[in-house]
Amino acid sequence: MTKDSGEKSRRLRERIGLQLPVRVNGRDSVDHEWTEMSRLVDVTPLGARLRLKRPIEVGRLLLLTLAMPRQLRYFDHVEDQYRVWSLVRNVRFLNANKESGAVVEIGVAFVGKRPPKSFAVDPSQRYDIAKTSAGANLWAVTEESSERLSGGTIPDKRKETRHSIPIEVLIEVFDEKGELSLKEKSVTENISQFGAAIFTSLDVSPGRFVKLSSEQYGASVLAVVRARRVAADGIPRLHLEFVGCEWPL
Repeated sequence: MTKDSGEKSRRLRERIGLQLPVRVNGRDSVDHEWTEMSRLVDVTPLGARLRLKRPIEVGRLLLLTLAMPRQLRYFDHVEDQYRVWSLVRNVRFLNANKESGAVVEIGVAFVGKRPPKSFAVDPSQRYDIAKTSAGANLWAVTEESSERLSGGTIPDKRKETRHSIPIEVLIEVFDEKGELSLKEKSVTENISQFGAAIFTSLDVSPGRFVKLSSEQYGASVLAVVRARRVAADGIPRLHLEFVGCEWPL
């Protein structure tokens, strides 16, 4: 790499503290779409950092719309608004009571004007940065290798044993506005530090985010729904993976 190209590469990655308003569109499942207004923390031509009042996980795709300075854009230079698909690369969980309601601070990589075709089929699909040629502009993405199975089953990727402990819990579901409007008291079928299976009548699609609380354990965690299935006993279960923290077993 020449000195000039090295300086250019470094400039592209230098963070600029532009706290621009940004509209964030996300889809947690085929039937659940949400929009949230936020502000950037900082930005580069290749990505940005911002805060959200709802949980998200690494690997998800979001559509950002903002009045990006034209010299920082890779396309749509004459448009008022820059609409760029973005891949969540890191997530830092926040105390919402201390951060004006913000639950997470995320770093995203700009990946282009359109999402991959597979996104329309499964918006909860997680992606990773693909290996690209040296001359590529924005980041390219590839589907994250996953052992998740279809048909309402999930693989046992857990190193920790699930304990068949019936714990009384309150499950609350994040809605389109980022509010916990849907809730139900229930009990766990099994639980570990990293996830749980919950008996529930709530019809929540895989990919949605929930909050799980227990007065007994004095615990409250965020989780993503990995699967919903109805067992032979006719009772529906939600299989949850905790995000941002562990259950205090």
